[in-house]
Amino acid sequence: MGDLEIRAAVAEDIPAIVDMLADDPLGTQRESPDDLTPYLAALERLSSDPNQHLVVAVREGLVVGTLQLTIIPGLSRKGATRSIIEGVRIHADERGSGLGTQLIAWAVAESQRQNCQLVQLTSDNSRTDAHRFYERLGFTASHVGFKLQL
Repeated sequence: MGDLEIRAAVAEDIPAIVDMLADDPLGTQRESPDDLTPYLAALERLSSDPNQHLVVAVREGLVVGTLQLTIIPGLSRKGATRSIIEGVRIHADERGSGLGTQLIAWAVAESQRQNCQLVQLTSDNSRTDAHRFYERLGFTASHVGFKLQL
């Protein structure tokens, strides 16, 4: 990974993370970088749960990527543990650099370390470039996802 560090996110990383979450057409509709209070509260909840891993990729002291990895013990698939990758974001200046591949490789390796038998993720239907990226990394679009806004 060269000069890249992947580590647990801390409160000082939240402004950069939220900026990346808001830096696309979907994110501008659902994120609010002007008020970091709910994000800091979420980080506190995530940090207290050993099955949640919010990480940042840092290069030359700058947060340039992030993702959340959730470990889920389960009964199906003979009691398999699975992981879910969410909130993958790469800073605009780093897109196309291979950083996304490195972050996903980290998540897969951590999933293996946590004895997961399956890694899954979702991606909005409109993110066709992301779909090609995940398929190139070996993920299969095998299911249809559903959401219910509460």
